[in-house]
Order: sequence, then structure tokens, then C-alpha cells
Amino acid sequence: MLVDLSRAIGGYFHQIFVQSIDGWVILGIIGQVFFSARFLAQWIASEKAGKSVIPLSFWFFSIGGGLMLLAYALYRRDPVFILGQAFGLFIYVRNLMLIRKSEGEDK
Repeated sequence: MLVDLSRAIGGYFHQIFVQSIDGWVILGIIGQVFFSARFLAQWIASEKAGKSVIPLSFWFFSIGGGLMLLAYALYRRDPVFILGQAFGLFIYVRNLMLIRKSEGEDK
């Protein structure tokens, strides 16, 4: 029974991570890496500042990863994923607009 369960789990992961790999899956993985890199950028910037900060790169990683993940979600026809990424992209672009506006006011 344990051997059967092990085979079933192994087969499941083989199907997902080996058999289903195509260009779209690779795009989705790269998008997820970009999207996750924003947290690394934020952590490094915060450590350097000694307080919590959100660097400009956080928003660019968010947009890059969000666009790739939205393309992947559209290809996969996943309405939950599509709505989540589309809404997030609006927020990321809006934050860049607000940053640009505040930098213009500081001069």
C-alpha cells in the first residue's frame, strides 16, 4: 500500500513538473520568479536602511512578474488568476505614478 501511494505521488509530480512543461509553463515560472524577487529586493533595501522600506525595484519586479503571470493566466483561461493579476498590475502602475508625482513635488 505504501509503495502504491509512493508511485501515485511520484506519478502526480512527474506529470506536473515533467510532462506538462511547455513554453507557457516556463513563462509562468519566470513570471513567478520575477514576482517573488520583489520580496528579496524589499528585504535587502530594508536591511540596508535598518527599517522597512519599499524600493522602486519592488514595483518594477511586480509589474514584470505580474505581466508574465497575467499572460500565463490568460493562456490557461483561469478567471481567478486573471482577475488577481490584472487588479495587481493596476496597483503597481499607480504606485509608480504616485512615486513620480511625489518626486516632482520634492524638486
